Amino acid sequence: MKEVVYQKDMINSLNKNTKAIAFFILIFSGALLLVAIALINNTIRLSIYSQRFLIRTMYLVGATRSFISKPFLLKGIRQGVIAGLIAGFLLAGFLLISTRFIPDLLQLQDENVLLMVFAGVIIIGIIISGISALLAVMRYLRLKTSDLYF
Repeated sequence: MKEVVYQKDMINSLNKNTKAIAFFILIFSGALLLVAIALINNTIRLSIYSQRFLIRTMYLVGATRSFISKPFLLKGIRQGVIAGLIAGFLLAGFLLISTRFIPDLLQLQDENVLLMVFAGVIIIGIIISGISALLAVMRYLRLKTSDLYF
């Protein structure tokens, strides 16, 4: 049997620093997520704003709310899928490049976790885009005709 000698104070200090860095990264990631949601929401709202008169015309002709919102919702979902795929491939590329510089990262990788992250990014993209599109279309369906000009 072999005995391992280590400095307890140094390990405790390393654990504290690791927790502080992880907390900072979590806060930073949350802020980036909020910025991304705001950008996606505003982009989709601008896209639908340009078609507000078409939405109102369809509503006045007798189209139901679901008939009007369905194409916009599907377009938002499609954009979310494409954005999620691009983000997933960028993450995979970053991971591939980082393993070339730090080969020990290969031992820490779990394929199931990577697939879950990839799927999660796509699902989050779909949810954000879909909800933003639906809210924007519903906003213009509720407006009066005179309010569309502002």
